Amino acid sequence: MKASADEDSSTQQRQGRGREAPPSAPPAPPPQPTPIHACDPRTPQSTLWEFARSHPELRRWLVANPASDAELLEYIAQSGGPGVAHALDILLESIEHGDD
Repeated sequence: MKASADEDSSTQQRQGRGREAPPSAPPAPPPQPTPIHACDPRTPQSTLWEFARSHPELRRWLVANPASDAELLEYIAQSGGPGVAHALDILLESIEHGDD
C-alpha cells in the first residue's frame, strides 16, 4: 500500500511539473492622447504628466481636468501651448466666481 501511495504522489508531482500557469491577460494599453482622456479625472496622474510633456495641444484640456493638481497646472502655465492661456483664464474666473 505504501508503494502505491508513493507512486501516486510521484505521478502527481511529474504531472504538475509539466503544467504551466495560464498566461495572464496583457495589460490594458495606455490611454490615447486625446482631449477626452486629457479631461477624464480617472486618467492616472502619470499619464496626465506624459500628455503635458509630450502633447502641447492637450495642455488646455488638462487644465479642464479636475484631477490635475497644482503642480501640473503650474507646469502647464509655464510651458504654454495652444489655448492654454485662455483655459487658465476660464479656470481662474470659475474659481473666483464659484462662491456666487
